[in-house]
Amino acid sequence: MEESILCQWSVIRSILAIFQWWGFNVTVIIMNKWIFQKMDFKFPLTVSCIHFISSAIGAFVVIKVLKLKPLIQVDPEDRWKRIFPMSFIFCINIVLGNVSLRYIPVSFMQTIKSFTPATTVILQWLIWKKYFDWRIWASLIPIVGGILLTSITELSFNMFGFCAALFGCIATSTKTILAESLLHGYKFDSINTVYYMAPFATMILAIPAMLLEGSGVIEWLHTCPSLFSSLTIIFGSGVMAFCLNFSIFYVIHSTTAVTFNVAGNLKVAVAVTCSWMIFRNPISMMNAVGCTITLVGCTFYGYVRHMLSHQTPGTPRTPRTPRGKMELIPLVNDKLDDKV
Repeated sequence: MEESILCQWSVIRSILAIFQWWGFNVTVIIMNKWIFQKMDFKFPLTVSCIHFISSAIGAFVVIKVLKLKPLIQVDPEDRWKRIFPMSFIFCINIVLGNVSLRYIPVSFMQTIKSFTPATTVILQWLIWKKYFDWRIWASLIPIVGGILLTSITELSFNMFGFCAALFGCIATSTKTILAESLLHGYKFDSINTVYYMAPFATMILAIPAMLLEGSGVIEWLHTCPSLFSSLTIIFGSGVMAFCLNFSIFYVIHSTTAVTFNVAGNLKVAVAVTCSWMIFRNPISMMNAVGCTITLVGCTFYGYVRHMLSHQTPGTPRTPRTPRGKMELIPLVNDKLDDKV
């Protein structure tokens, strides 16, 4: 009886974790798009900087004040040699995501972001000469095909926004790959990751944001008709960005890898649907088909990764068989790639 109750509670906790993760993720995306499109605050560097500052403060409160999560100690030397390079890529990744949101619809941006598994595999194959099972390559076909179909049929296509989203995928993949070597020996969760990286990211982005967008922000402050409510939304998006990181920590510890993968792809569908209901950006039938194919491909890719990672070792070596089980999958688990 007790086991049954515990099992039911585990399922309920997983469902709640997934829904609150979806809620924060969709809220952050919608708020950012609203800031750029409806409030005419077209300063993605400044928005990203506000997110970093909010996340740094939030992580400090959670770890140092509330002590909800133990701090992972990092040597001062490693902070500059390991954390700083990761923070630089982390910063680029977030900035490119916000830049793309300024120029293209949420639906298109989220679909392109689903290209990350393909860029991760391709980068490891080209640069790190890593071997992948043929089933991994096969699982990427619907992802690539769906992205191509979506891009060709996108009614609100913008080349700059498209490139920003695409390079954002590459930045995400690079961060995922380098994390294995740069953060070797440190088992970071999403909260500790933000605790160490957000201050560095703020330091990296603050000066470019002031130089490139400072005058525009000042002009916007003087011309904004409803300044208080607008600033509330802008800084509120920063608070939601931190809450998203906290929700990722919670959902990772409440679900399995397969559940997380499926929920992550469904989250994209939820974000696309919600954004369309709010912004009413035109979506053609073929565009929707391309988005669906991409999400199905991502789910299939996650399934193949999971299946191969649990494959019984000892298969005889052949030219088509990898030398070890770890060569079948990317270097690190990309559960934490959803941070905003």
